[in-house]
Amino acid sequence: MESSIPIFTRGSAGITSISGPPSLKRFDEFPPINNKSCRTILFSPDGSYFAYTSASNINILETEKWRPIATIENTKAYHLAFSPQSTFLMTWEPFTVSNANPQGTPNLKIYKTQGGDLVKSFTQKKQVNWEPQWSNDEKLFTRLVNNDVVFYEDLNFERIVTRISGLKVVSYKLSPNVGTYFILCHTLSAQPPSFGRLFKYPNFDIQQAVASKSFFQADTVEVLWNSKGNNALLLTSTEVDKTGGSYYGKQGLHFIGLNGQTAIVTMNKEGPIYSVEWSPKNQEFCVIYGFMPAKATLFNLKCEPIFELGTGARNAIYYNPHGNILLLGGFGNLRGQVEIWDAVNKKKLGSCEASDSTLLRWSADGEHFLSATTAPRLRTANGFKVWHYSGSLLYETHWPQGEELYDVVWKPAPKLAFKEPQITSKKVEGIAPSQPQASKEAYRPPSARNRPTVNFKLHDDDEEAHRVGSNNAPSKAALKNKKKREAKKLNQNEAGEGKTAPVVSSVQVALTGDPETDKKLKNIKKKLDAIEKLKQEQASGKTLEANQLTKLKGEADLLKELQQLTL
Repeated sequence: MESSIPIFTRGSAGITSISGPPSLKRFDEFPPINNKSCRTILFSPDGSYFAYTSASNINILETEKWRPIATIENTKAYHLAFSPQSTFLMTWEPFTVSNANPQGTPNLKIYKTQGGDLVKSFTQKKQVNWEPQWSNDEKLFTRLVNNDVVFYEDLNFERIVTRISGLKVVSYKLSPNVGTYFILCHTLSAQPPSFGRLFKYPNFDIQQAVASKSFFQADTVEVLWNSKGNNALLLTSTEVDKTGGSYYGKQGLHFIGLNGQTAIVTMNKEGPIYSVEWSPKNQEFCVIYGFMPAKATLFNLKCEPIFELGTGARNAIYYNPHGNILLLGGFGNLRGQVEIWDAVNKKKLGSCEASDSTLLRWSADGEHFLSATTAPRLRTANGFKVWHYSGSLLYETHWPQGEELYDVVWKPAPKLAFKEPQITSKKVEGIAPSQPQASKEAYRPPSARNRPTVNFKLHDDDEEAHRVGSNNAPSKAALKNKKKREAKKLNQNEAGEGKTAPVVSSVQVALTGDPETDKKLKNIKKKLDAIEKLKQEQASGKTLEANQLTKLKGEADLLKELQQLTL
């Protein structure tokens, strides 16, 4: 296994590549392809093959020596996909009809990777969910035909072995198990609710369902299997939130296990679900949810929250292939802040800012990741950056003016090709970004400068990271009280800074112990202090009022009265 994992890019000018860390220079084993009609690039799951489209051809290379092994001609393929063992390459092109061929030509095709021979063609009119699904051992091949799921076995594409019919399947997902196969289907009924049904192949009667979960609000259901294939999450979505709580519809998250267990994942903040990901270690999953600032929470297999990653401007989750490092990113309309976490010890390692990123991908070594700004999402300032997990920027490149970058991918590697990286808090040496970084210091008006800085939170419900059940999580009431105390302290500091030493008379008053006499003495002392203040104001040039001048003339009488009281 090469120590440097190459990075491939597809742009408006063609395909280029560089060696990954530590070299980060031109990858000489793959010469650039200068062709403006490259629509797709794709590696096989284990990285042993590389395919790309060029004009009306599909080219397949073997990556050990980067030599061509097949060229498929006269195709208009828009999408490519490899089978799990890289045995086959599947292609999809737009379905068309003509006067000469009103039935149309099959547009979903399966080719042998070695040699590029056509094995089978199907008609797949819809571009959405065009890709057939395989079991990981390639024993099962499945397609969604109308509302039925059809099954083929042992690479025999001519004979349908069985099918799921009569359940109005909208979408489905095969588990990654090998030997024993499970399938999760989103099915419709005549009236709400719809259902998520788990079947064990080939037992597809409703009564034979391993587990079933009903959804009263689910226009679409996304199935997320963990890598072991023994548990799955179902992310349900509606296009419209009938309660009016969200413009973007409403989401829900559900859990289904092969043991028949089902559960609803309960989240303690209102708002959309932005991202859900299983840890590659299969013992937990992470969810980002709630109105901004969004919460990030780790759940165990009982759907219980075990660790809160706090709140912040984030909407995407990325585990490294080994599951020991977790990235939380805020992209799209967010500023691109990336938080880096030790997923095992639940500690924040650092952060970096990948502004205007449209994609983020981990390297197979689990230590490096790249972020990129690509078209058509953003058509200006295209380029990509390579980062170390400590948050150091190692490499960046910007696309030439007038050209666009469409895709950036690492070369994959077989499972267990790289050992789990040892995490350290030490930041490796990197480079400075070419673009100037915005100041992180908050603006302070002139009147507030040279005064004590008070830290505060914009939102009362902001949370720090903490383990669920610990005493580290303050309640909302405690947060509000803390905010009030800080504001009161600031006001006191400001008031103290504005005060000057009080003006008092030089005349001293000795109290006698008699309440009546002492009261008169204090009153005289108060008047003498006021007169002393008026004297200073008069000396500074201030014009006194008539009543203030009268007070000055009464000073001699006050001193005489004071002398009589102290005899």
